[in-house]
Amino acid sequence: MSDKFDVVVVGGGPGGYVAAIRAAQLGLKTACIDKWLNKEGNGVYGGTCLNVGCIPSKALLDSSHKYEEAKDNYEIHGITTKDVKIDVSKMLERKENIVNNLTQGVAGLFKSNGVTALEGFGKVIAGKKVEFTDHSGNVQVLDAENIIIATGSVPVEIPPAPLTEGVIVDSSGALEFTEAPKRLGVIGAGVIGLELGSVWNRLGSEVTVLEAQDKFLHLVDSMVGKEAAKQFKKQGMNIMLGARLTGTEVKGKGKKKEVIVSYTDAEGDKTITFDKLIVAVGRRPYTENLFSQDAGVNLDERGFIFVNDQCATDAPGIYAIGDVVRGPMLAHKASEEGVMVAERIAGHKAQINYDCIPSVIYTHPEIAWVGKSEDELKADGETYNVGMFPFAAVGRAMAANDTAGFVKIIADAETDMILGASVIGPSAGDLVQQVVIAMEFGSSAEDLGMMVFSHPTLSEAVHEAALSVNNHAIHKANRKRR
Repeated sequence: MSDKFDVVVVGGGPGGYVAAIRAAQLGLKTACIDKWLNKEGNGVYGGTCLNVGCIPSKALLDSSHKYEEAKDNYEIHGITTKDVKIDVSKMLERKENIVNNLTQGVAGLFKSNGVTALEGFGKVIAGKKVEFTDHSGNVQVLDAENIIIATGSVPVEIPPAPLTEGVIVDSSGALEFTEAPKRLGVIGAGVIGLELGSVWNRLGSEVTVLEAQDKFLHLVDSMVGKEAAKQFKKQGMNIMLGARLTGTEVKGKGKKKEVIVSYTDAEGDKTITFDKLIVAVGRRPYTENLFSQDAGVNLDERGFIFVNDQCATDAPGIYAIGDVVRGPMLAHKASEEGVMVAERIAGHKAQINYDCIPSVIYTHPEIAWVGKSEDELKADGETYNVGMFPFAAVGRAMAANDTAGFVKIIADAETDMILGASVIGPSAGDLVQQVVIAMEFGSSAEDLGMMVFSHPTLSEAVHEAALSVNNHAIHKANRKRR
């Protein structure tokens, strides 16, 4: 193998492998280094997203949702089910098959695009060089005209709840439970905590979520947060806000192990006992031992790499993308940054509109948003108009017996340009993308309202919300403005 490359990518997750493929497509000699090993000890690509993150969690969310639907919600359709059961081992096997297919797919894409795949560890050293150490300990120094750092993130660990195998687990461990715990605790009511809590809640666990913040889902529109809290409580999840974890103690042996959680809330110090505890308090950039001291790349106190709007670091020819840099930790954000950097290296004028990056929580109902929330605009003193439409008034949602939630679109009061949107309800992640496209093209709410939407579809809620911004909704009463 030649040790000189136009581009060396360190990290093979959704940012890194996409960057490597795009660079190779643009005629650049490219290598991608990743250290991930699967359960069989074989090197695989795809990072956290494909192996223990986005994909396996969505597989479990889908399986558990189908089980819940068959168990509780088919009677209204005239379908009688009896003694519906879930085989958790088969559910996990399905998840693993999906992961294997996708990771093997990345390997195939590398081969077809001419990317040199290197299994092991990469460390950036002075002179735009990468020290590559394979899993056998062999070391080779690669010369690179350009380096892209895409090493992603890892779960945050907290001193009050040290991980204890099979009892106190992080998000990866929560994907491997062989049966639904009777009493399941979740520390953190963020995306990961709510998704994993939903999986096991559907399968029969008594789920309690402890969240230190006093506001539920503080990053989303407050109206969406209130609706989400209502829906999750309706599903049987116990969500405790303002509950700060102070300690944990594991007692018992074998299958009789349990964890006593100490926390404090407005009423004082309390304890609660669980059979399993998921710690889901966030993720941190994975940048330890990634650079030599003379590599020229600067990091902040939390381990994030300093970059400009084009993801260039302070060291010429070295870029960083995804979870190791500023902005939301989202796989699609990392992928698009990977494409942008690869194209800029090849001499193209690529850029990303960071105002149009959507976020999604894949619970049921789904929650998705893009752009500014009403809370942000209000805090900034901006003038705006709001349009909303409930799924309860959408024929397709009624037909599917899935009517919780609404679409909310916000537009500038003077220009009518769409500033943001939030969706809670069926297929929210897909529906918000329609608004993302409109925003990317600088559409007004009126523009979106003038477009023709198929009937009957869930997307009609987007159409009516856009019409509602200017009091033109057809299928609901329009509110008079002062």
